[in-house]
Amino acid sequence: MDFLTRYANEILQSTGEHLTLVLVATAIAILIGLPLGILITRKPQLRTPILGFANVMQTIPSLALFGLLLPVPIIGGIGARTAIVALILYSLLPIIRNTYVGIMSVDPAIREAGRGLGMTDRQLLLQVELPLALGVILAGVRVATVISIGLATIAAAVGAGGLGTFIFRGVAVVDNQLILAGAVPAAILALVADFILGWVERRLTVKK
Repeated sequence: MDFLTRYANEILQSTGEHLTLVLVATAIAILIGLPLGILITRKPQLRTPILGFANVMQTIPSLALFGLLLPVPIIGGIGARTAIVALILYSLLPIIRNTYVGIMSVDPAIREAGRGLGMTDRQLLLQVELPLALGVILAGVRVATVISIGLATIAAAVGAGGLGTFIFRGVAVVDNQLILAGAVPAAILALVADFILGWVERRLTVKK
């Protein structure tokens, strides 16, 4: 309790920084990943290179990716910018893949019925495919969000703040209380985000 009282303000501030990194990165990843997922359903020849790139980003160790981005002009450097770019790259795969899978899993008979009613491809996408695929797409957003919350702890290594600050400090001085001060709130954030998005996902899946 003494420890929590002493570091309460700092923990709250770091939690706010952590959430900001995750929310900004996830929002941008959705803005990029959703159109790419839709694109590869319309242009199958682009599926391999786009998914291949997203897969490669997932295979790069997190600390290495943060380090590789540091010297890159415009998107690199010390601070939140590098961390956000790294989190976006890690979040792309589940969003792109689930968007693709969700749309492609729509019953072909439903598509044919839509075309039979004279719907254009745009109308078919917006009024039929995306609503039916929304549960699957949101599952990808859910995975991306949880991944980002965990990986955002590495952001402290590039001066972006967040709960990782406590973890790195704790490791440096071998203090388990400091490590837990960063790890426990990050785990709670991940569980809460997973629960909320999982509930929304189930609601949308039921409506499907």
